[in-house]
Amino acid sequence: MVILLVVGTVVGYGWYLNHQIHRVDVKNLTPGATTGADAGTENILMIGSTSRCALKVQNPAYGLCQNGVNGVNSDVIMILHLNPSKRTVSILSIPRDLFLPNTRTGPDGAYKIDAALYQGQSQLINVIREDFGIPIQHSVELNFDTFANVVNALGGINMYFPMPVFDAYSGLNVPAPGCIHLDGYRALQVVRARHLQYKGPGVTTNNHAYWPYEVNSDLGRINRDHEFLRVLAAEVAKRGLGNPITDEKLVASVAPQLTVDAGFSATDMVHLILDFHSVNINKAPETTLPVSVGPNVSYQWDGKNEGYIEFPAAVPDQQAIDTFLQISPNTNTMTGAPLPAPSSVTVSVLNGSGAYNQAANTESALEALGFRGVGVGNSTPVATQSETLVEYASPTTLGAAETVMHQLSGAVTLVEAPTADGAQVTVVTGTQFGVNAPSSASSGTSSASSGTASGSTSTASGSTSTSTTQGSPGTAAAAAGFQPPSPSNPSLTPWDPRACTASGGKG
Repeated sequence: MVILLVVGTVVGYGWYLNHQIHRVDVKNLTPGATTGADAGTENILMIGSTSRCALKVQNPAYGLCQNGVNGVNSDVIMILHLNPSKRTVSILSIPRDLFLPNTRTGPDGAYKIDAALYQGQSQLINVIREDFGIPIQHSVELNFDTFANVVNALGGINMYFPMPVFDAYSGLNVPAPGCIHLDGYRALQVVRARHLQYKGPGVTTNNHAYWPYEVNSDLGRINRDHEFLRVLAAEVAKRGLGNPITDEKLVASVAPQLTVDAGFSATDMVHLILDFHSVNINKAPETTLPVSVGPNVSYQWDGKNEGYIEFPAAVPDQQAIDTFLQISPNTNTMTGAPLPAPSSVTVSVLNGSGAYNQAANTESALEALGFRGVGVGNSTPVATQSETLVEYASPTTLGAAETVMHQLSGAVTLVEAPTADGAQVTVVTGTQFGVNAPSSASSGTSSASSGTASGSTSTASGSTSTSTTQGSPGTAAAAAGFQPPSPSNPSLTPWDPRACTASGGKG
């Protein structure tokens, strides 16, 4: 979104912009397609960094670098999908609390995805490529000042607050409903709020200690961020890019705070604005990757305390990614080629939960779907509740791994890692997943699952079942204290801010 706002000024201020933006070497980028239906299509990773030490002027309201507030995380992870042939723009947000086993490099790499930025843009891009099969052509990193300066360059924006809200961590404090003018600093409080309290119907006290908290704070913030972008885009459209005064303010305030990959040239930016200047950003689809929110306790992984986390949700995640990339199911998300048939894919299975006979049951279920099982074994369990990993050794076998993924449900993620028994794909079983039943036995609903108390991949008898409710996507996670998968396109809650009307009321 910031790219589309800022690059419109390139035509008039190209030289200045080109010399103000910071460029860094970024690995793991994927060249864009030059032929076929996807020619010219680009995915631009937008990263909102929490780094206080990167700010030129320290602000006590954010926490001071010299006082030890020196973490580098990505509060915001958004991917902008641009399709020039269709003149379409869409956005996919990845929740920052999504727990993945390969967030960082090294043997102790399991963290929430926001921690990948500690090792740089290259590592975050690598995680997105490995785990979701989403190719990234360019990356853009913003900080607190970048965001605030965009809003200030526009003279601030207005948002309607349906009810009083408060967030002790971000500093947001709106004591009464109404249309509120937000400068850059207050706008940052809105988009950073993830411990939001609200004064809803029936609450009479003004004491914040008695106001309820919204649930799913990470997802709630993403929803507000999407709404804020719509309001911001409307303000830019109203003022009009090409206005020399507004353009100069945008460039002068944003460019010095922007970090992009070294290959993202001013010429590329000019082409973007020429291709997409007429797109109505307010109508661009804004999707959130579905996740299963964990219980309100600190998650323990292999002896590490990970805090509150979210697990992936295989079926809705794949649907959301396919829709975002504008590809059909059973398509290799990285190459656009058809996925291989199960009969051409070799699979080994490792029991990663310790449940009795889990690897053998899972291999049998996959073989019933046509996969070629080549071995079973054991892997040391790492947590009471754990994700199922679909491992593949190199990008050339990602398609085979995605074929396996399409037959699984529950908390499942892709991982690029060495496989066992010479297989193209190794499935390391977790505690909450399902394997689809053969089409001849059912309509394709998920079956062999882990929602039982023992954590096995099947019903009590150990056989594959098509009717066990514990095998349904999401319910296995809920049985272990995880919520069902979140929606990909959630609606605003009654307390979320939104656009003001012309009269200053609710939008």
